[in-house]
Amino acid sequence: MELKPGAKLGPYEIVSAIGKGGMGEVWKAHDPRLNRDVAIKVSAQQFSDRFEREARAIAALNHANICTLYDVGPNYLVMELVEGPTLADRIMQGPIPLEEALRIAKQIADALEAAHEKGIVHRDLKPANIKIRPDDSVKVLDFGLAKSGEVAELTPDSPTMLSVPGMILGTAAYMAPEQAAGQNVDKRADIWAFAVVLYEMLTGQRLFQGDSVAHLLADVLRGPIDLDKLPQTPPAIRELMQRCLDRDVKTRLRDIGEARIAIQKVLANPVSGTGSPAQTGGLPHVGWAVAAVLLLAITALGFVHFRETPQKQQSYRFQIAPPPNTRFSMFRLSPDGRYVAFIATSGLAGGSGAGTLWIRALDSLESRQITGSEGSSYPFWSPDSAFVGFFQGGKLKKVAVTGGPAQTICDVVDARGGTWGPDGTILFADGPASPLFRVPSSGGKPAQLTKLSGGDPTEGHRFPEFLPDGRHFLFRAFGNEPEARGIYVGSLDGDPPVRLLSDISTNAVYLPQGAAGYVLFLREGTLLALPFNAAGLKATGEAFPVAENVAIAANLSYGAFS
Repeated sequence: MELKPGAKLGPYEIVSAIGKGGMGEVWKAHDPRLNRDVAIKVSAQQFSDRFEREARAIAALNHANICTLYDVGPNYLVMELVEGPTLADRIMQGPIPLEEALRIAKQIADALEAAHEKGIVHRDLKPANIKIRPDDSVKVLDFGLAKSGEVAELTPDSPTMLSVPGMILGTAAYMAPEQAAGQNVDKRADIWAFAVVLYEMLTGQRLFQGDSVAHLLADVLRGPIDLDKLPQTPPAIRELMQRCLDRDVKTRLRDIGEARIAIQKVLANPVSGTGSPAQTGGLPHVGWAVAAVLLLAITALGFVHFRETPQKQQSYRFQIAPPPNTRFSMFRLSPDGRYVAFIATSGLAGGSGAGTLWIRALDSLESRQITGSEGSSYPFWSPDSAFVGFFQGGKLKKVAVTGGPAQTICDVVDARGGTWGPDGTILFADGPASPLFRVPSSGGKPAQLTKLSGGDPTEGHRFPEFLPDGRHFLFRAFGNEPEARGIYVGSLDGDPPVRLLSDISTNAVYLPQGAAGYVLFLREGTLLALPFNAAGLKATGEAFPVAENVAIAANLSYGAFS
């Protein structure tokens, strides 16, 4: 029977095609009995009795990270319809930041552990069989379905489903050495594949590569396993991957639960776990012109002015429209240059610039609203671009860039900006006439960092911005006395701050550029760049103009640039 939208398969009504592979086709369908949409996988060949028995055993699995199997037909499986991209789709966008990758890996390990406890082995774990739902939860698909079946096409990417003893089973790039050798496999094959998937998440590249299936299998069996390409990976995670990728199945990690525990420990203590300090103007109030967002690409200015030897380069200019019936308030570009977090307000908001938090990937055409973020202000990024910090309802919060519920870090009174250092320290200003405070990103009680003179009731410190060393930071000082105003360089060590720029009424950010860098700030609507030596903490030249008619957020003196 040839399936097409509108056709019926048993009691199910076919809606649309989802995908096709060596095993068969996957369709979206509707179950009129329970009034729910499902996914139906139709086998290219008739299932065996053994397969049906195993499929029914898998249907008994009940776990939040495992795609539920609802029903088994003569040549098809009826499964939970899981919305969202596959992990393979996510990896195509580039390496996944460490914390995000570990959160995904923990959920995969949870799923494997639940299945292994029931004696079910996946045998074809790979990014294409893992989905990331809109709420950031993970679903592992096709659990145990690779245990038996008929011969299918043999390619580097397609599942190789062979039921004859001594033949290959799995997907070449992710199979364990014993799988590649055609030997019997157990749950330790899943543990190997788990580490291969984690490597691919962290690097954006496959661990084993080859021009053909034969080359891939040779690489799996004998090729070098080089973990040196892993970016700043915690020693505990690197050791875990080495144990999972032991070719000797007898000495390989024996239980995926151990991997889950190791990941949980690193996620609970990310600092110690890493092993390293790890254009138009004049619009009123916070209604920034859309063109102001073009300054997201501020690093492109280095192509024009910041190089002693000009080279032929390209800069890109584009517009991001605010969500319907809103205006931009304030925004920040992520450190990896892939996302922008912004506050959108309805109508003309007041001086706070508070609104709803949105996140947009720069390679996407849509912005995504963070649920429950109404009344937010001053977004700022974690150094790995995995989290956005923001202020809402008397709280300092953080939310993962991939979504999920926001987490409260500490209480605040009336925020005036924040910044997130590589060691997990967050600095923030708690009001217009407030010193700066510090607090761990994991949460805790804030501690005062800077000191006010006490002689001026309007004096305050605001808009902190970490410098690359993670110990020093820029901030703006405000007050009635001229000598108290300007951009200062402060220190986590408590050293007296040093004034860098006098009588500057806006925030300042640091732009690294090779061995040197620039401090960007606004003066009378013009964006200026001051050559600055971050190591010596001093200016090395005169400020020069970068762009004109750059807006600010109402009376907050918070510039529309990032």
